[in-house]
Amino acid sequence: MAQVNIGIKNIGFYFPKEIHDSQWISDASGIPEEIIRTKFGISKVHKALSEETVRYMGSRAAEKALDGMDPKELDLVVYCGSEYKDYYLYNCAAGIQHEIGAVNANAFEIHSLCSAGAWSLKVLKGMMQSDPLLRNVLLVSSSKETELLDYANERSRFMFNFGDGAAAVLLQRNLNQNIILETHMITDGRFAEDVSVPVIGCVNYDKAAREGLASRYILDVPNVEGMKDRLNPITFANFIKVIETAAERSGYGRNDINYLAGIFMKRSILLDILENFNLEETNSFLLADYGHCQSADAFIALSKGVETGRVKDGDLAVLFGAGTGYTWAATAVKWGKF
Repeated sequence: MAQVNIGIKNIGFYFPKEIHDSQWISDASGIPEEIIRTKFGISKVHKALSEETVRYMGSRAAEKALDGMDPKELDLVVYCGSEYKDYYLYNCAAGIQHEIGAVNANAFEIHSLCSAGAWSLKVLKGMMQSDPLLRNVLLVSSSKETELLDYANERSRFMFNFGDGAAAVLLQRNLNQNIILETHMITDGRFAEDVSVPVIGCVNYDKAAREGLASRYILDVPNVEGMKDRLNPITFANFIKVIETAAERSGYGRNDINYLAGIFMKRSILLDILENFNLEETNSFLLADYGHCQSADAFIALSKGVETGRVKDGDLAVLFGAGTGYTWAATAVKWGKF
């Protein structure tokens, strides 16, 4: 049987115009502005207005990814962004499908928090290869998690890098261009309850109603030091493992990787990961002007690499991310036309 390639036809984005810069975050959190820039790695982030909902941003990114293609040609719309959406228990994929006019497409969602972008490429590649009716598939990630932050809550300070925005990726069957290769994921469920919005959900439903906690819809980390003690010894090695294994499963060695498109992280950590693969800073892209836009990060970094000439035809790019829970995932892409 002939190989069925699944390629990336186009990537579109939407970023709100309002900006919160490093000084704004410093003023809100009480953390010195220099620390926000150097330790947190943030120059600025985009901040969505009230009318710029998760669905709205995702729909605008989707329209840009379509780039003139009739949305009626879409066979499937998949949402893999933040679980904080327009409403609780809400099908954002269906909302985007309706808003962009993709009347012939089905819609569903994939949730793996901030590793969902890389992992969703694997899921959709497999679906499209096995089903010839899935010719044009749109993957959308959108995030407005800045609304979940309490900058006075020091327990959640590692999430102060959140920024709002959306990305959409148009995938096509039998497209010999920007071909999606293989994926690897690592899951460590010991971290499943370390980060959450604790007042939403069945565990604290009665308590929230009884104690009037409904207004405290914020992300929280009950045991920061405990999480760090467990996470710090393993996270770097897990990043290396998923990147390396994704390349190997695609038929390449670690030295064949040309570009890393990853989740938002401060410069020093990214440089350490790059050095492990004998790569330079120009073989990736820092997201200091975007912050952490959930699972859209890797798509932003990939597109910026192409835009700046850092990703060239024939390059092996690896998209990677990590999501609380905790998961690490990476997917290799062979860039260019073949």
